[in-house]
Amino acid sequence: MTSKTNKGKKKTSPGSTIALNRKAKFDYHLEEKYEAGMVLEGWEVKSMRAGRVQLKESYVIIRNGELFLFGAHISPLTSTSTHSVADPTRMRKLLLNRREISHLIGSVEREGYTLVPVALYWKHGRAKLEIALAKGKKQHDKRSAIKEREWKRDKERLLKHNKS
Repeated sequence: MTSKTNKGKKKTSPGSTIALNRKAKFDYHLEEKYEAGMVLEGWEVKSMRAGRVQLKESYVIIRNGELFLFGAHISPLTSTSTHSVADPTRMRKLLLNRREISHLIGSVEREGYTLVPVALYWKHGRAKLEIALAKGKKQHDKRSAIKEREWKRDKERLLKHNKS
């Protein structure tokens, strides 16, 4: 009798996450998430392994029926080769199925969604970018999120204080 394997389930080991975009959850209502591959240069992969990536101000744009990551900052290492020109904020092509791309393009153009990078991580030795189909939050939504977060923090403090 063979045991079932967890095919299709995402296994995350400690250290598999390269970078997170924490601001995305605060600024947007994230609805659908997709996993995309990335076209990278060698120096970019080395910098990612060193953890020199920032997704904070990045977003996904659509050009000629293709998706590109724009504004992500990958800092080159000091030991990068001198014959290659390292551009830290260049546009990087994202790799998805044609069906997924057409669904995302339709959602962005017709329904007013935007594409936001959420996380960058390693999966089977390859860099993957998690992008989300998102709608922008209004200012009052952000304020309520802040209130809720502060209440949770205060509640934890009170419970911790009462236990001692």
